[in-house]
Amino acid sequence: MIKDIKQIQEILSGLLKEHIGPLRIRKENDQVLELCGTIETMQGKQKVDGIYFASVVPKPKDIRLYFFPIYTHKDAIGSLSEDLSKMLKGKSCFHIKRLDDTLIQEISTMISKGVSTYQAAGWLA
Repeated sequence: MIKDIKQIQEILSGLLKEHIGPLRIRKENDQVLELCGTIETMQGKQKVDGIYFASVVPKPKDIRLYFFPIYTHKDAIGSLSEDLSKMLKGKSCFHIKRLDDTLIQEISTMISKGVSTYQAAGWLA
């Protein structure tokens, strides 16, 4: 069981960075890692240089994983385990205080589904 906040941040950042190519880093510093698409598209009523995909944001007691595909395409992402569901606060923000191998694999699969869903929608290369 991983409970170290910095280690959780590194793991989540690594899972997202595995998808660099269809995704690109929009911001990266100690306070945030933000990834978006590489294709100009409409996000709401505004044209953007790449659709927002996800962010990893450290907080004092947890790491926040903001994952936009679970908001825009909840059915495509599918159901979440009870453990991961408990971490979801609101529609797209996970408050992660601990990770184990099962959660890491589930989050990795969720990210992959998000990438393939956005590719099918024409939002990612």
